Amino acid sequence: MMPTTFLQMIPVLPSADVERDVVWYREKTGFDCLDKAYRQEGTPSSYAVLSRDNQYIHLQWHAGTTDDPLLEGSVIKIYVKNIKPLFEEFVERGTITPEQFRKDTPWKTNEFGFYDLNHNAIFIMEDSAS
Repeated sequence: MMPTTFLQMIPVLPSADVERDVVWYREKTGFDCLDKAYRQEGTPSSYAVLSRDNQYIHLQWHAGTTDDPLLEGSVIKIYVKNIKPLFEEFVERGTITPEQFRKDTPWKTNEFGFYDLNHNAIFIMEDSAS
């Protein structure tokens, strides 16, 4: 039997306001909504699928109550090849500042990171040998 091959990671991040966050991701990261955000009857938009260059982020609304908590942040790491052009784009978008680039980290990456509006940490990284 052949072993399982992992092809992609799709994080589902908590959101207090999916429609607001779709706009933020479009403006600040270049990820855009594939279709209209999904709605469950009687709730704000409750789910959105964002994409950019065959990478995906899903946003899911949570009420922020004890029964449906909006946790204070998740962490995702997105590996890329040739990080510099993307870093420069994010600086231009105002998502990060030039000082946020970390070159040749002790864990052998070049990387930068930022928080979205729901305190989710998003790191973009490449192998430092790239």
